[in-house]
Amino acid sequence: MALLHRATLSPSKLDMMRSWLPNQSWIENLDTSGVEILGAYRFDDPAGAVGIETHLLLVGTRVVHAPVTYRDAPLEGAERHLVTTMEHSVLGRRWVYDAVADPVYIEALARTILTGGVEATLEYDQPVSAEKRKVTTRVTGSGHPDAHVPTLEPGTISVLGTTTTIEAGSMHLDVLRVIDPNPTETTHPFLSGTWPGRIAPAVLAVAHLT
Repeated sequence: MALLHRATLSPSKLDMMRSWLPNQSWIENLDTSGVEILGAYRFDDPAGAVGIETHLLLVGTRVVHAPVTYRDAPLEGAERHLVTTMEHSVLGRRWVYDAVADPVYIEALARTILTGGVEATLEYDQPVSAEKRKVTTRVTGSGHPDAHVPTLEPGTISVLGTTTTIEAGSMHLDVLRVIDPNPTETTHPFLSGTWPGRIAPAVLAVAHLT
């Protein structure tokens, strides 16, 4: 479960993305002058300390996959992966990181892929309308509930084209940053998703066990 607050954010999530995306090498030659949010999904942090949210963004004619984490204090060693600091009217200052550098996201992504998990259920701190509660973005791992999830070790992060690869001990995870509208099939465990305007599931991340 992910608890959401009715709050004012500064900067807004859209402004945050519009500022951050142009500086990422994996965005390549996409025109970032008109970024729009299509949807978002969350994962659970079992400890309840870190917010894990992934934005699906329309950049030009392509869909960009941008996971971030929200923390109440700086993440040691992740300075170059800081997206922004954000003022949250309920929670106070939040440090927002590119999630590929956050061990809480890495563990959540691997677990979801390998065990056939789905996005976190959203709960709100105040009553909201049925329209607000409607889930429009869904993700599913291709694995099975009884699958073994190995212990992940902090590793290196590399970028090749529009893919970010996270080395994590006995596993590496490919996070697809620009979504292929016609992806090729993979024999590896993967995360797929749908969002407004996307009916057929698209591959978002792939796990490789070594």
